[in-house]
Amino acid sequence: MRSAQQILADSAVIAVVGASRDPRKAAHSVPLQMQRYGWRIIPVNPTADELFGERVYRSLADIPHPVDLVDVFRPAQDAVDVVRETVAIGAPAVWLQLGIVSAEARRIATEAGIDYVEDRCLIVERAAASLTRLG
Repeated sequence: MRSAQQILADSAVIAVVGASRDPRKAAHSVPLQMQRYGWRIIPVNPTADELFGERVYRSLADIPHPVDLVDVFRPAQDAVDVVRETVAIGAPAVWLQLGIVSAEARRIATEAGIDYVEDRCLIVERAAASLTRLG
């Protein structure tokens, strides 16, 4: 299993499940900041059409190209289904944001052999490792 920082270093395309239109929410500011540091953000939200200058997809299955990491901004009870979808699309890693913990989601990811991070924030880990995908 890769460390959280290694997952970020290895990832170029991040699908964000639960990406928000509301700039006051972490589900908006975190993906936006990751995008500013050079990651491609693919928003997944059933009620928006465009976020961060990218087309929004209704589900992970609708994304027509591979993603390196699925970042989850949904309640813990929803994380189980998101992890199942992550496995189904063949993404190598899933990340549950700060405050989101699920033993069942962890079990599914571990049994599928994909990297799993929970209760951690992308931008905190990015900053701690001074990671960027720019230049």
